[in-house]
Amino acid sequence: MSEIKTRARAVADLIDGRIVASVELATTPERVFQALASREIVDWWVNPGVFDTREWSGDVRVGGQWRASGIARGQPYTLEGKFLEVDAPRKLVQTWHLAGAAGTPSTVTYLLEPIDGGTRLTVHHQDIVAPDQRSNVGAGWRASFERLAEILSDHHG
Repeated sequence: MSEIKTRARAVADLIDGRIVASVELATTPERVFQALASREIVDWWVNPGVFDTREWSGDVRVGGQWRASGIARGQPYTLEGKFLEVDAPRKLVQTWHLAGAAGTPSTVTYLLEPIDGGTRLTVHHQDIVAPDQRSNVGAGWRASFERLAEILSDHHG
């Protein structure tokens, strides 16, 4: 595979409550999908000093539930949701909600496309209602994707 210069990007649209983040990874779509839909999430879904995912469980099928928990800014948190679409290794769509919080869940769509030398992973995180959450969530996706790129570049294939 050719060399991919990994740089994670995240853009928050403060008007419609959507974040788009992307990263190019030097591995196959199948390997990336595995990292998105397994306990490996605890290894990469982090933003050092801000939040730290410690547990993840999920039933990766349409209608299946998922749950992640950890520590954010010194406080425990739990996120949960369900899988709306599972099309390995191209697309994964899930709802995303802070356990016990009021309001409608947001939706996270992962799109994986093969590119020369690897995979482009793009996430669309939409329906984030609170404006102050948008920049935090955007920064979180960028940091998480940078971590994911580090992990996947260490384990080719």
